[in-house]
Amino acid sequence: MAAGVGFQPTPGSIFLLKGFLLIACPPFFIYQLYHRAVIPFIYPEYAQVLSNKIIITLSLLAVPLFFIVQIFVTLQYHRYRASRLGARLIATPGTGFSHSATGAVVKGSLGRWPGNVVVLQDMMELSVNGYPGDKLDKLLDINEHVFNMRPMFQDVIVTTEPHYIKRILSTDFLNYVKGDRFQECNRPVLGHGVFNADGAMWKFHRSMTRPFFSRDRISDFELFDRHASEIISLMKARLHQGHAIDFQDAMSRFTLDSATEFLFGFSVHSMSTGIPYPYNAQEYRTESNDYSNEKNASIGSPSADAFATAFLDSQFRISQRIRNGWIWPINDVLKDQTRGPMDVVNRFVEPIVKEAVRKNKEAVKRARTGKVETTDREVKEDETLLDHLVMYTTDERVLKEETTNILIAARDTTMATLTFMFFFLAKYPHILQRLREEIIEHVGSTRAPTYDDVKEMRFLRAVINETLRLYPAVPFNIRESVNETVWPSQQPGTQPWYIPAKTQVSYSVFVMHRRKDLWGPDAEEFDPDRFLDERLKKYLLPNNFIFLPFNAGPRICLGQQFAYNEMSFITVRLLQQFSAISLEMKSQDPTTLPPDSWTGEPGRKGIDGIFPKMHLTMYLNGGLWLKMHEAPEVKV
Repeated sequence: MAAGVGFQPTPGSIFLLKGFLLIACPPFFIYQLYHRAVIPFIYPEYAQVLSNKIIITLSLLAVPLFFIVQIFVTLQYHRYRASRLGARLIATPGTGFSHSATGAVVKGSLGRWPGNVVVLQDMMELSVNGYPGDKLDKLLDINEHVFNMRPMFQDVIVTTEPHYIKRILSTDFLNYVKGDRFQECNRPVLGHGVFNADGAMWKFHRSMTRPFFSRDRISDFELFDRHASEIISLMKARLHQGHAIDFQDAMSRFTLDSATEFLFGFSVHSMSTGIPYPYNAQEYRTESNDYSNEKNASIGSPSADAFATAFLDSQFRISQRIRNGWIWPINDVLKDQTRGPMDVVNRFVEPIVKEAVRKNKEAVKRARTGKVETTDREVKEDETLLDHLVMYTTDERVLKEETTNILIAARDTTMATLTFMFFFLAKYPHILQRLREEIIEHVGSTRAPTYDDVKEMRFLRAVINETLRLYPAVPFNIRESVNETVWPSQQPGTQPWYIPAKTQVSYSVFVMHRRKDLWGPDAEEFDPDRFLDERLKKYLLPNNFIFLPFNAGPRICLGQQFAYNEMSFITVRLLQQFSAISLEMKSQDPTTLPPDSWTGEPGRKGIDGIFPKMHLTMYLNGGLWLKMHEAPEVKV
């Protein structure tokens, strides 16, 4: 907790207090109604006896009756509004009754318990032991790729239909926001930053960040080259010892150091602490994830590892909140689960923000100028993102939250994509060989690639895109409807779907990217050529909303091209140095391997032999352990 901050109630304590008041109100109302409207009309000799028995009975029944009536009235109101709009309610599979106007019962596996409580249980179980999209793919295939999960009687619409997703992200953009419930879950980590803001605040964050992602900024590869050289040296040293390397960990350090230098002007130097040894190596040791004693963490110290660990832990905590639905505060009754890791993150970020604000104030004072003109301002050559942001605001909270948001996007998504991409290169040597040939042809074996080089390497871009298709960095996303609306049905002659106001709407690009009706019968295969051959014209070009690794519409990722450039650059540098890659699963902690029951399962779940997991973004459980063989030296 920051110095000077007194007692702060936990989210769970506030939740319980609100719940107590909500539960206490119906019995209190019954008590008052009974004594004021009933007792005066009862004979005095019976009043006391009846009063005690009836008031106790009614008080006990008041709370469940209140909720039952509320649920029933809400459902009937939605039916009425859907009927008035000529629409139908989206079905809840497995409930045993229909929400549709046609009366058809939709079968599924959500269960028949009241409130679909099994949904929450399944979501938590799948988050630990499941494969992304488990169960959802089958349920979504039933009813036009949309259904109402409805956990704990709360509408949660889930879809993988590109036409509906297009409405959410683009054509009806103003009607879908992050929403209060999503923002409350994420606020301890994301604050009011660009990924957790709506309306005017979102526009403000977006407008002040956009100018920094110009071509001149994202095509400056010198920053990438410094950190690429460092991580490749560490990888070579470990490989020369005869050990495999955790490629995911290596890319985590590369992207973290690159991102912090891009944002702040200097990196956290996470590579200075070295890279981990394999599970089966004598040098292996279990690093403690306890960062509670990191009181004096500072940039450039070994505590950079604690910062990275805390940063990931904070994201895991808020992802668990989202999965738990509206009852998430119950897990935070005794303490806010995000406070510990965010204390460490803030101790890194806050001093940097304070220093940037101080320098800006001194510069303004020396220049003796008033407010700096910020509309579409030109970014200076040596300016960091934080230097740029302080020209718009000196509010330290706003600056901290925005840089934290951008750091998640700049680091985690790129790390995940590079990890899955090199998994595929290790699994499919012919693709690796073809990619190396393109790199040597365009760049050679020693020269650093330029922006124009990267732009010309079409197969490299196809490999990245195919990785993003099968393992998108952000596999699931969520919005909330502002006003009631309808979604036109994709089946001719059927009524549109009714979407109530204030309803959470979740969409999964992970599942959509693997739909065979959208991508062809080979949708589960890793084949970069689908982005180069006739399949591109057949599937993607007629409906580009079937491929959304960077979102779409007004909220499309500002750093999309930056990410492509960074991934392309490090890939070129790695494949200039290494000519062969092989998986080394025996180097991985066996407790992090996928269950044996996955073998033979349909799709990539049964093929890949890896354990993909997710918090806000995707990652590989236990890392990606590789042996990489150095390419022979080429004389120039």
